[in-house]
Amino acid sequence: MRTTLDIDDGLLRQAKSFAAQEHISLTRLIEESLSLRLRAAQTGDPGKRRPVLPVFAGCGGLRPTIRGSLSQRALLNAADEVDLAL
Repeated sequence: MRTTLDIDDGLLRQAKSFAAQEHISLTRLIEESLSLRLRAAQTGDPGKRRPVLPVFAGCGGLRPTIRGSLSQRALLNAADEVDLAL
């Protein structure tokens, strides 16, 4: 199947050079690269796992003066109070 790709010029130069060194066509290099990437995604390659983000499970939360407020002004005022306290 034929298709058109927009590839960064520098990356394309590197790919052509690498393909020539390996004595394969650019098409074959692209096919192998896609195959490797897709296989890694399907098998859950441990080297490509997404990082686990930390979650704060402590107590506390919003101060009573802004707990029920959806006002951006209340949040900004509370932040200013914290800045002044430091």
